[in-house]
Amino acid sequence: MFVIIGIVIVFGSIVVGYTMHHGNLGVLFQINEFIIIGGAALGSLLIANPLPITMSVFKGIIGTLKGSKINKSSYIELLQMMYELFQFAKREGLIALEQHIETPESSSIFSKYPSFLANHHSVDFLCDTLKVVLSGGVPAHDLEELMEIDIDTLHASELQAPSALTTVSDAFPGLGIVAAVLGVIITMGIIDQPPEIIGHSVAAALVGTFFGILMSYGLVGPLAKNMEHMVNAEGRYITSIKAGLLAFAKGTPAAVAIEYTRRSIDPSERPSFQETEEATKKR
Repeated sequence: MFVIIGIVIVFGSIVVGYTMHHGNLGVLFQINEFIIIGGAALGSLLIANPLPITMSVFKGIIGTLKGSKINKSSYIELLQMMYELFQFAKREGLIALEQHIETPESSSIFSKYPSFLANHHSVDFLCDTLKVVLSGGVPAHDLEELMEIDIDTLHASELQAPSALTTVSDAFPGLGIVAAVLGVIITMGIIDQPPEIIGHSVAAALVGTFFGILMSYGLVGPLAKNMEHMVNAEGRYITSIKAGLLAFAKGTPAAVAIEYTRRSIDPSERPSFQETEEATKKR
């Protein structure tokens, strides 16, 4: 929602300020300039990146418009899920977890927590780690190193899409100059025309530079940064799962293990001790 509001503010303020200076909005709508710059930007994205990363870029842009699904309520749900899971393991034994982590989508425990189940990376991380715990004979420090490797690999993979979009953002001003140069070339070809025709051609050429800079600093660059923030938020979410799993693997009680999880949550989204206690009592 805030991304959409921001886009409206960016373009709205430019349009309002331009019209206040008695600018003609019709001059700004140069479809040919948009095709040159937009097409070149899309082509450079395809040249620089494999198809999966390119698809991830578009999925990430759509994700920024929807907003992040990781918030305080999703963390409370995570704490509830981990508490119930750890209590179940303590009551029924570790081997009883196997049926839940092998097919989490049909698990009677995980199915109660839709926000967690919708986060496929987190589900895979939790289940794969518990499978290692069930295999036995893995020291806590080795388990921690294994989880760190998984998190670092996943984080690096998820950052590829924002990085690719940032590269396109950096290219937009240069592509705007390319469009402007083409416009100047066209203008030089009609230099014998009346001044109003030449002036319109020059204005159209300058729109290319304007559009390239606007897309870079007003839209594409901020979208890339927003995607990066969302990736970092997911990284913090998985890191909090890691803290709880490590505590559980060391044999700490369920209430203490989820406290490790709670303490690793960013303070802006961290539930209080009382909120966590009340949420877990419901389960």
